[in-house]
Amino acid sequence: MTRIRKNHLKVLIGVIGVHLWLSVIVCAQTPEILKVAPPSWWTRSTLNPVRLMIHGRNLQEARVDIQGLRIINKPKITERGTYIFVDVFIAPNAQPGRRAISVTTPRGSARSSFEVLPPLNRTGRFQGFSPEDVMYLIMIDRFADGDPSNNDPAQSRGLYDRKNKFYYHGGDLQGVIDHLPYLKDLGVTAIWLTPWYDNYDRLNEIELKEDKPSTGFHGYNPQDFYAVEEHFGTQAKLRELVETAHRSGLKIIQDQVMNHTGPYHPWVDDPPTPTWFNGTKSEHLKNSFQTWVLHDPRAVESLKQETMEGWFLDFLPDLNQHDAEVSRYLIQNTLWWIGTTGLDGIRMDTWQYVPNSFWRDWTHAIKREFPSFRVVGEVKDGDVVHTSFFQGGKVRFDGVDSGLDSLLDFPLFYPIRHAFAEGKPIDEIPKTLAKDYLYTNPEILVTLLGGHDDGRFMSEKGATIEGLKLANAFVLTTRGVP
Repeated sequence: MTRIRKNHLKVLIGVIGVHLWLSVIVCAQTPEILKVAPPSWWTRSTLNPVRLMIHGRNLQEARVDIQGLRIINKPKITERGTYIFVDVFIAPNAQPGRRAISVTTPRGSARSSFEVLPPLNRTGRFQGFSPEDVMYLIMIDRFADGDPSNNDPAQSRGLYDRKNKFYYHGGDLQGVIDHLPYLKDLGVTAIWLTPWYDNYDRLNEIELKEDKPSTGFHGYNPQDFYAVEEHFGTQAKLRELVETAHRSGLKIIQDQVMNHTGPYHPWVDDPPTPTWFNGTKSEHLKNSFQTWVLHDPRAVESLKQETMEGWFLDFLPDLNQHDAEVSRYLIQNTLWWIGTTGLDGIRMDTWQYVPNSFWRDWTHAIKREFPSFRVVGEVKDGDVVHTSFFQGGKVRFDGVDSGLDSLLDFPLFYPIRHAFAEGKPIDEIPKTLAKDYLYTNPEILVTLLGGHDDGRFMSEKGATIEGLKLANAFVLTTRGVP
């Protein structure tokens, strides 16, 4: 009897073990949703349906349901089961509010949410910029610390150090809000803020600064295109900044990045499509920066490819805008930031390294939804012939009108530095202005004395306060947006 009971016990333990093992396997295969992008959209948008990219695990064979919204295509699921692309139609009369997202597979289900928003009132929003404006550049992290509680957030502990120039220094959105009266009194009418995208929560050990790892405090290495960096604040704080600025008569210009991601973006190891990037982490082109070939009708194709598809600084993954899903994602992302916050303009980083065919579609989507909106592109080059090629309003030899409103006027920036800081002949300035006929609209160019990629005016050899005053007087009175 004792022996029989022992045998029964062994069998029971074995059965329990098998069930536990099966439970572990099932749990390991249960679907999981990590992110929905975009997380929200507004009714009566010119872009409808909206394409959602659901990122998660074990999403193979998934069925997607969204409460009260119509899915108009069969979900496209990646082979690894980590991404689902699905188009959602938002009826014009859809009630604002959160909608439950349900992803169901033969192995279980997962839930998340998507929010339907009312469209923002257009009065005093989406204003664009003009030569009547005075633009002020703020690098968020280096401007003002308005909220010390976000200086060293839990998810990225240890990246704040005021004594280390490559770490976070505490500047945030609240600091900008606190100084709006100061900016207004200064005569500023538009504030250009460096990127507020969420950055990687670790040190960048790929690109060393002075042989030491650094943080992404500057914002140009995005980790999440749909989130605000926690050192700067929250999405709600960003909306508060835009609303407060507008009440003060100030415009807000967002700095965006469409050319690349940060080195630690989840896409690098798990791209949503096989052609999401130009190349891979282990096999990619190095950017040769031969930018002159971009306006050359007879360019050597290998040089052009390196310049357009090479990874920026050899470590920033180059997004492939020829991939339809990448293009759709980036266009929606730009519209989302504008439509959910009420922005007035965009300064677009690394404009020349992205195909003009993409920019044509991107600017068209913006103008269709926000007709008064304006974009200024960064083409960091001192050659008027090269820089003017990228301004919209004209079909170029490549058969494309980029639609770009404005450019940072670097061809004028260098002569200004030479004349007013270094004491070189001033005639370089009028000789540059004499080439304005190459632009489709030189009046909207953004003129500048310096920026975050250059040393301060007073760091130039021979610079004086008198020269700085003259340079400012010139920028404030010549054509363009100072």
